[in-house]
Amino acid sequence: MISNRQLFLNHLAPTSPAPMILEIEAAQGCFMIDVNGKKYIDFISGIAVSGVGHRHPKIVDAIKRQTDKYLHLMVYGEYVQSPQVAYAHVLAQHLPPNLQSCYFVNSGSEAIEGALKLAKRVTGRSQIIAFNGAYHGSTHGALSLMSDTYFTSAFRPLLPDITFIDWNNLNQLKLITSKTACVVTEVVRAESGAITPQKGFLQALQAQCNAVGALLICDEIQTGFGRTGPLFGFMDYNIQPDIICLGKGMAGGMPLGAFIASNERMNCLSHNPVLGHITTFGGHPVSCAAAIANLEVIKSLDTEKTIPEKEKIIRTHLKHKAIQSISGKGLMLAVSFKDETFNKSVIKYCIENGVVVDWFLFADNKLRIAPPLIIENDLLEKACFTILDGIEYTYRKLN
Repeated sequence: MISNRQLFLNHLAPTSPAPMILEIEAAQGCFMIDVNGKKYIDFISGIAVSGVGHRHPKIVDAIKRQTDKYLHLMVYGEYVQSPQVAYAHVLAQHLPPNLQSCYFVNSGSEAIEGALKLAKRVTGRSQIIAFNGAYHGSTHGALSLMSDTYFTSAFRPLLPDITFIDWNNLNQLKLITSKTACVVTEVVRAESGAITPQKGFLQALQAQCNAVGALLICDEIQTGFGRTGPLFGFMDYNIQPDIICLGKGMAGGMPLGAFIASNERMNCLSHNPVLGHITTFGGHPVSCAAAIANLEVIKSLDTEKTIPEKEKIIRTHLKHKAIQSISGKGLMLAVSFKDETFNKSVIKYCIENGVVVDWFLFADNKLRIAPPLIIENDLLEKACFTILDGIEYTYRKLN
């Protein structure tokens, strides 16, 4: 009989020559269990998705209750579906007055696509500014915002009129002009290795956008929903984006994304042309029901207080001469080593010893730490000790 592993290799389209191929049979809370009964601490939350852990009982209950009512009814925006309405309403209560109209999609990449179209429609401009070393998704529009030609060259032509500037470089903000439709930025740079903005940079970025009439789009796909402490990362930096993009940790493990702007701006997508943006499954009622429960759990965690405390525990425990630095914010951290070889060895050791960690797309010498927000301090410490063992093992092996 052919194994699931072989069927995986035979029939699932690959994304890399060397997938992790962990065969998980069950997951609960901060743990995943493979087909052999081995238990793993999920220290990356499925890449910042399972913020409240796997199969949180309140989310599972919300899913079950919604499946007893209805699943898909109609393309997004045509029927009044109570889970969509309720979730959009509660999101609006937690956002500034200029972020009150929510367009639900299926993923973060789709949120970026919609936000780019909205910015062009509102401003009548075509130039888009993005940052070198950023990642916003793999669909054609989102991919166009990636500066690394290794990942983009095979798929050209991409969107025209994209200008790349350097993160934390105040001098280059002058490249944002009256020709610019929007600037797309992360609040904490994810795939560059959890890089935080220098003091005043995001405020200066917004000021330049305001001065020339360009829209500021904040990619909160990884930083949103308590990952860095506040409910949304921008709230720590005294800025007010024109559009925010959400995904990943939005629905507790269910597929959901959104781009959010003002009612006035979002209304532009309804005419000239009609159906300026459309999605079949965006805002699926089961995903929205899960998202409501997910938000309730996150609010109960008091993340503005508890997440910085957990960050402190990680930074306190992860001390070793092989660690060059620890960057990031909250539970979105990166541990930097001398090179990719060292990092991949540590990652391999950790996974073999029951702690799932990972690397970053544009920082292969950095180890990703993004555990569920619900993780207890003793389990957090246990995972840190395994990482330290992996660092020491690798240090001895390679020195």
